[in-house]
Amino acid sequence: MAEFMIANMAPIIFVSMVLFLLVGFPVSFALAANGIFFALVGIELGLLGPQLFQALPDRIFGIMSNDTLLAIPFFTFMGLILERSGMAEDLLDTIGQLFGPLRGGLAFAVIFVGALLAATTGVVAASVISMGLISLPIMLRYGYDTKLATGVIAASGTLAQIIPPSLVLIIMADQLGKSVGDMYSGAFIPGLTLTLFYVGYVVLVAIFKPRWAPALPLEARTLRGSRLLLRVLTTLVPPLLLIFLVLGTIFLGIATPTEGGAMGATGALIMALARRRLSWSLLKQAMETTAKLTTFVVFILVGARVFSLTFYGVDGHKWVEHLLTGLPGGEVGFLIVVNVLVFLLAFFLDFFELSFIVVPLLGPVAQALGIDLIWFGVLLAVNMQTSFMHPPFGFALFYLRSVAPASVKTTDIYWGAIPFVCIQIIMVGLLIFFPQLVTFGLDKDVKVDLDSVQIEMPTSDYGAPATPAGSESQQGSPADADDAATRAIREAMKQDQAK
Repeated sequence: MAEFMIANMAPIIFVSMVLFLLVGFPVSFALAANGIFFALVGIELGLLGPQLFQALPDRIFGIMSNDTLLAIPFFTFMGLILERSGMAEDLLDTIGQLFGPLRGGLAFAVIFVGALLAATTGVVAASVISMGLISLPIMLRYGYDTKLATGVIAASGTLAQIIPPSLVLIIMADQLGKSVGDMYSGAFIPGLTLTLFYVGYVVLVAIFKPRWAPALPLEARTLRGSRLLLRVLTTLVPPLLLIFLVLGTIFLGIATPTEGGAMGATGALIMALARRRLSWSLLKQAMETTAKLTTFVVFILVGARVFSLTFYGVDGHKWVEHLLTGLPGGEVGFLIVVNVLVFLLAFFLDFFELSFIVVPLLGPVAQALGIDLIWFGVLLAVNMQTSFMHPPFGFALFYLRSVAPASVKTTDIYWGAIPFVCIQIIMVGLLIFFPQLVTFGLDKDVKVDLDSVQIEMPTSDYGAPATPAGSESQQGSPADADDAATRAIREAMKQDQAK
């Protein structure tokens, strides 16, 4: 039995962790408990040394000192202030009036506002709940099909998952060891493309099922002409300025994501003050919710670090790498299997858990296969977006169910989500076959031929003792010493590059 456990410790740890999660044990504690328990088992079997636990304090302190993760509370706070200050309500009302004369106009307004909220709040729950409370009763009142209305609201809310400043992209960049700014740049075009796919679906519904998406009746269009234009300008300009303040400064390299998040939070407070909707109770609620979400993320990350310490200690990463690199089809086979795996796991786990558990195991394998990690991260983020829309465990569906009228059946919400899950799967396929959607505009890696590198080390005789005549042949010339040092540095650089 002991020999079997020693030979198969990595798969035993992985299966045990999955079973803990399926039972419903809290994720952070399940990860930490598995890591500590199997570390003790490994020490007892002689597979690991007791000094393994000495690395734990340093790994946990590394989480606390990670500047990248500071962006999470900033963007969360910004989103909550904007959502609770009534920005979503104003946007939906104004854009609904703008698109009202068109068939499916309210659905177009929901998608457009969902994209704007995604680019300003980055929080799925805030977007879905806001649009569910405001737009769902109006869409049902004017004759929209229940499945279409609920599906559009849930799907538009999940755009906050992929359109920057998405929280999952921050975590993905941290787990893959890449820049958050590059991850944001890579996700921008896929996010816009997905938004256009949603619009295209509504257009097809309006053409082939016009009764499902009627135009807004004339009496409901209260704003026209110059009044509508003024309302559009005053409602749209502040969020667009905030988007530029946050994303524009990050893309231009003026600010880091953490600094962009801090500016966004400040801008959200200014917008709420300008609307005269900032109160102590709103501020307190936003800060409490931000603290809870940030604590939730940090606890999961601590548990993941404890688990990974043991898993890597028993060479679990090598087990995963051998398992996945041996798949038929090479890179394409790996991508297909990984995306199917993530899609199935998303039925049971949310994107935080997937990011902290699965991504650290897949990242090294993708890098070993020569896959661009920015593209890989965005691809997984789009796939994880389906975790919010999966019946029966999609969180976006739960959020919408909690605010939908009693007349809306849960089965209608589930059936309404299925076409948009299919659209998200199509988007995953497009990213696999057209990686340029992500890599376009990113800085290319510069390949350096180390054999052509010349290192010149200046020599100086200042302060050196005089060399007796005839001793050069015994000790070697300075030029020979320089050549040896140059060769040693070049070999070290080649080894680092090979890693």
